[in-house]
Amino acid sequence: MGKENQFVSQIADIESDFPQWYSDVVLKTKLVDYGPVKGTMVIRPYGYAIWENIQREFNARFRENEYENAYFPLLIPMSFMTKEAEHVEGFAPEVAVVTHAGGEKLAEPLCIRPTSETIIGKMYGNWIESWRDLPLRMNQWANVMRWEKTTRPFLRTSEFLWQEGHSVFASAEEAEAETQKMLAVYEEFSKNVLAMPVLTGKKTEKEKFAGAVATYGMEAMMHDGKSLQSGTSHYLGQNFSKAFDIKFTDKDGVQKYGYTMSFGVSTRLIGALIMTHGDSRGLVMPPVVAPVQAVIIPIAAKKEGVLDACRALKQSLTESGLRVVLDDSENSPGWKFNEWEMKGVPLRIELGPRDLEAGKMLCARRDNFEKSEILLDGAAESVKALLKEISENMYRKAKERMDSRIVNAETLDGLLEGVNTGNFVRAGWCGCRACEDKVKEFAQATSRVMDKTNSVKKCVVCGKESVHTVFFARAY
Repeated sequence: MGKENQFVSQIADIESDFPQWYSDVVLKTKLVDYGPVKGTMVIRPYGYAIWENIQREFNARFRENEYENAYFPLLIPMSFMTKEAEHVEGFAPEVAVVTHAGGEKLAEPLCIRPTSETIIGKMYGNWIESWRDLPLRMNQWANVMRWEKTTRPFLRTSEFLWQEGHSVFASAEEAEAETQKMLAVYEEFSKNVLAMPVLTGKKTEKEKFAGAVATYGMEAMMHDGKSLQSGTSHYLGQNFSKAFDIKFTDKDGVQKYGYTMSFGVSTRLIGALIMTHGDSRGLVMPPVVAPVQAVIIPIAAKKEGVLDACRALKQSLTESGLRVVLDDSENSPGWKFNEWEMKGVPLRIELGPRDLEAGKMLCARRDNFEKSEILLDGAAESVKALLKEISENMYRKAKERMDSRIVNAETLDGLLEGVNTGNFVRAGWCGCRACEDKVKEFAQATSRVMDKTNSVKKCVVCGKESVHTVFFARAY
């Protein structure tokens, strides 16, 4: 495993105080800092680089699915929020309102967007006239504000960054299919980009998005067995179409309301990957989104030819499309090892006089601390292959952990024991809101998503025949 990292003493123990470990790590590695306004965060360059890589990977997938990026205003007339009754009721406690501007009281208060269904619905209503205008698909990268009472960087903050896709279709079937398709895009992204296994499925009525007909979620298991909602896709039916007059003239000459859907992920994904992959030594970055994929550490840097060889190696790897840093600082190699290890860089490359003589470099993996020698000739392709192997191993390790921590329960006591020991609990549910509320009251756990098959036959609360099998968990 290598020498003890001198930075480890500066972070809490991951097993005994996971929440404090998380806070220590995001601050110590300079991902984020607290903003001057309570509940806000400053995303520092190392953290923002992860977000930029997430954006790049998503944009490629969105283009494949015929989405175009656009931008809509931050300020929304309060009257827009009140047009969809369930929507305004759901977001009212979190909405920040602007009442004065330019030294005067506004004729109508403006809310700072908590989400953009209303203002995008208004514009879609202006733009759509005929069936020829459909389907209409757009995506927005933006900041949103929800006045949260309890906050934690990336996981829950008053202001955060996200993407929100919004589509209009001529039929309910198309909109529902798109809702499922974009959830599948999220699931694929989570696996192949973040190396993070997830459970996907439909949310209960209690947990669905305010104003949706149906919400589908993506839940990831964190190191402590709690769940983190990492993405959602919503079938909105005609709720927002009727509120904002999104009509089109169909092929039969009749005016009809469109069917809409929306989907979104946020900077919460950064928190998710930290809490899925992190270990006692700090961050473990998935290679696809890691700000630095490999760090080169010169060994005996003052020896002739070492730094020149390191610079040439960095140039070669960078030109091949890899994100590489050469640490030629005055710090000792051991200090550098520990610092970059805590920052979670997937691969450390050591290069010294003996390596140069042998025409090789030593590579140390962050995911399992294994070391191997790689020929300097053709190094770029070898490093890429190693990074792919690291990503696959990270996913496999996280998937095995999640699978081993999903347990079944037939009683409330069994459910409580399951979540108390850091598990997701699969249990039957009769569909009654009172039984769902009872689970939260008794076990401080909530329904995350419904299993795609109703395999459990009895409700965990009342014992009646189950309508759904649900994954229950404590959640961030």
